[in-house]
Amino acid sequence: MRIDCIIVEDEPLAQERIRGYLERLPFMNLVGVFDGAMEALTFLQSHTVDLIFLDINMGNFSGIQLLESMRIDSQVLLSTAYHEYALKGYELNVTDYLLKPYTFERFLQAIDKVRQQRGKETPADRKFIFVKTEYRLERIQLDDLIYVEGMRDYRRIYAAGKQIMTLQTFGELEQLIPPGWVCRIHKSYLVALAKIDSVGRDTVRIGDLELPLSDTYRKTLLEMIQR
Repeated sequence: MRIDCIIVEDEPLAQERIRGYLERLPFMNLVGVFDGAMEALTFLQSHTVDLIFLDINMGNFSGIQLLESMRIDSQVLLSTAYHEYALKGYELNVTDYLLKPYTFERFLQAIDKVRQQRGKETPADRKFIFVKTEYRLERIQLDDLIYVEGMRDYRRIYAAGKQIMTLQTFGELEQLIPPGWVCRIHKSYLVALAKIDSVGRDTVRIGDLELPLSDTYRKTLLEMIQR
C-alpha cells in the first residue's frame, strides 16, 4: 500500500529529519515539501495526497489555521515542540501528534496508525453527525442540513426544523461531514450541495434565500457540482 505524502514544515533540519525517516520506508512516496501553510493550501486545492506531515508554528499562517480553513481529506500528523497544542490537534481529528524532537521509533508508531486507519472502511450508511452545543452533543441528520453561517466566534447551523449554535469552526465541521455533502461558498457560509437550487455570478440560491458566493470558493463549488 503506497502512501503519497507532503511535508509542511519551515525548519530545514526538521524537513531533513522527516525526509530521512521516509527514505527508510519504501511504501512512503514524498510528493512535495512546503516551507509554509499557505503554499501547502494552494497545492491541496488542486492535488490529493494520503498524508500530511504538518508543523503547527509557521509564521503568520499556522498548521492549525490550515486545517480550519478548508476541508482536508488527507490524514494528518501534527508536529510541534509545544505539548499544549495536543488537545487542539485531536479536536481536529488528526491521526497522531508528534512532539519534537521525536525518534524514528516514535515516527514508526505514527505511520502505523496511518496504515491502520487506511485499512478501515467508513460505514456507508452513517448519515448523521454530532455537533457540540452548550454542554451537550446535538445530532444532525445530513439529509436535513441546509447551510452553516459564521457569526463571529459562533457558527449557526440551519437544518430542517431547527437551528443550532456551536463554537466549532468551519474546518472542524467539515472534518465531521463526509466528502461530497457540503462546500464553502464564502468565508462566512458553508452549504449543503443537495439543497442548492441555483448558482449565480456572486450568489447561491436555496429556495427563497440568497447567500453570497465569493471568488475564492467559486471554482471549488462549480467543480463539486459538476462531479
